[in-house]
Parts: sequence; C-alpha cells; structure tokens
Amino acid sequence: MTSPVTREEPVTVRVFAQRFSSTPRGARLARRLTVLQLDRWGVPYDSETSETAALLVAELAANAVTHGRVPGRDCELTLSYVPGQVLRIDVSDTRGERRPTPAEQESLDEGGRGLLLVGALASRWAVLDRVPVGKTVRAELDLSPGPARTRPGGW
Repeated sequence: MTSPVTREEPVTVRVFAQRFSSTPRGARLARRLTVLQLDRWGVPYDSETSETAALLVAELAANAVTHGRVPGRDCELTLSYVPGQVLRIDVSDTRGERRPTPAEQESLDEGGRGLLLVGALASRWAVLDRVPVGKTVRAELDLSPGPARTRPGGW
C-alpha cells in the first residue's frame, strides 16, 4: 500500500546576520541595516512590516548596548524572513546574567518600559540562552492575517 503524496510549496527562508559594536552607533546601524535588508527582500521601507521591524530592532539593540554591554565584545543582529509568514528578529549580547524584564504598566519605575513596546508590537517575544555565552532576545512578527499575540515564554 502506498501513501498519497502531497506537494507543498517550497519555503525560502532568508537570513541576515551581522555583528555590531556595543555602542549607540552600533544600535543605530542595526536599525538601519534592518530596513535596508528588508527592502532588498521586497519589504518596502514605508511598509508597516518595515517600520515595525525598525522599532523592534531599535529597542532590542538599544537594550543590548545599554544593559548587555561587555567591553570589547560585540552584539549581533539576526533576521530570518519567510515571505508572507514570519519575520524573526534576534538581538544577542554576551551578558547572560542580566535578563530583561518588562515593567508593569502602572509602575513609575523607568526600567523595562521598552519591553512593553516590544510586547505590543511583536506577535511573540522571549529571552533565550545563547551558546556559548550570553543571551538572545527574540521577537517575531506574524505576517499572515490574524496574528496571535503571545507573552514571553509562549514558544
């Protein structure tokens, strides 16, 4: 007995990875490279996806260079894009012991407010261990209709 063969459309995953200095200039470069790379992949500069990705990268990269900085060590940006399905943004640094935590919305504390923005813009986000050292903050944007929002750890 043979099983029926189902044909699926091939999926092309586009990946961009770049290290940048753990400085404000490096964070700004990460944001600029994100919109440039998305445009090369066919996501126009002024599109909602491009603008949302730029905001997410700006916040995550700023956090990495502010709170995850280790002198002499770089941060890393990785974009993974499956057209029409998902855009994954990973920003990694080498300080694994300093894990980001979002502030409560009613809190007057100044720390963690940027992660409220990440939570509002991203379909999902989480903090992952980075091998061999450090952490990666991942945010995903669902590009198909009706994205489901998930809190951290909802992988």
